[in-house]
Amino acid sequence: MADVLRSPRFWLAPILVVSALMSFLAALYLGGVLDPRGNLHDLPIAIVNQDEGDTLAGEQRNIGNDIVDGLIQNVDSEKVAFREVGPAQAESLLSTAEVYGSIVIPSDFTKRMGILAEGSIIPGDIEKPIITVYTNPRAGSFGMSLVTGVATPAFESVNQTVGQQITDQVRQQLGDTPLAGASALTLAQPIDVIVAQHDPLPDGTGGGLSAFYYALLLVLAGFTGATIVSTLVDGLLGFTPTEIGPKYIHRGPTRISRFQTLLVKWLVMFVLAMLVSGLYLLLSHLLGMPITHAWTLWMYGAFAITAVGFTALAVMSAFGTAGLLINLIVFIILALPSSGGTIPLEASPPIFTWLAQFEPMHQIFLGTRSILYFNASPDAGLLHSVGMTSLGLLIGLVFGLVFTLLYDRKGLHRSLDSPGAIS
Repeated sequence: MADVLRSPRFWLAPILVVSALMSFLAALYLGGVLDPRGNLHDLPIAIVNQDEGDTLAGEQRNIGNDIVDGLIQNVDSEKVAFREVGPAQAESLLSTAEVYGSIVIPSDFTKRMGILAEGSIIPGDIEKPIITVYTNPRAGSFGMSLVTGVATPAFESVNQTVGQQITDQVRQQLGDTPLAGASALTLAQPIDVIVAQHDPLPDGTGGGLSAFYYALLLVLAGFTGATIVSTLVDGLLGFTPTEIGPKYIHRGPTRISRFQTLLVKWLVMFVLAMLVSGLYLLLSHLLGMPITHAWTLWMYGAFAITAVGFTALAVMSAFGTAGLLINLIVFIILALPSSGGTIPLEASPPIFTWLAQFEPMHQIFLGTRSILYFNASPDAGLLHSVGMTSLGLLIGLVFGLVFTLLYDRKGLHRSLDSPGAIS
């Protein structure tokens, strides 16, 4: 024992591995959340310009078109991806989480602007033309603040530009007659921008975070469940010792192949997935979370837990103890910041957008969000989620079968008399 304790490797190995892993964790997590507006890229926002135009001062005008042009010019195209669409398409995009918000210019916008200009000359109460900015709370709570953060400064600039144009037009009509102070103030900011939520979330959704935490629970059930199942099954089969307090139990190894052991673990994991998904559903209901598609949520939850659990067990069967570290990196460390559940991927460094293409957490989040917030619509991410989860499950199955059968074929059994054993 003294020789082991004197070895520098004994002390350095855990210190270096943990320090490197935690540094990697800190860089990923803090780097992904500290500057979302600085990291903003390609944030999808719909623009619905219904303005039909009107004749102002003897000239045909469409101020709605001018405003759209102003928005596109004043907002960095690399940060925001405006999509000019019609009302029906905008509704569809909002209802499938394809945009984080929409800007709606009504059909009588130019006409109302003309009425406002005339009202500054003729006494009377005149309402300002209205532009509505709709946020999409079901796509993500933080996405709402990003939309308002983009729209507010952009419309300040647009308001000033349009206000100056209308003011100049009115002054020309008045000639030498001075413009009243109240009218001048109104014309300087002629547009009333209203921010409203599209299809607000009900109570009990955590302000739009319940889908993320539910997805996290599914991933943890698969990842943590696989680790516990692997440890307990290996202990009961006699491949690893079991310690309960001061008791040290080490049964003789059972004569069972690696392939058969993996099948046993997969069977236990499958049963657990169905049970845990049901428990999650029950607890969510008792805690007051609104669930409109309980059966779908249970099925998808069991499927997601199975996919993560099977893949995690396959990795541990192939790499042994090192598989625990690999699973931690894949299912937790890389998964959380690339999930898009708290901060949109469009407000995260580009590396997270790349990771989200295959990281399981993002796929599972899209599925749970679709079921909980978008009426289980396939177009809102559920179809994509099921497809990617199926692919992940298939990869886990093939990976586990190939490695365990290969080890068994080469005689690399889990015993000290195995050709691969080192004592």
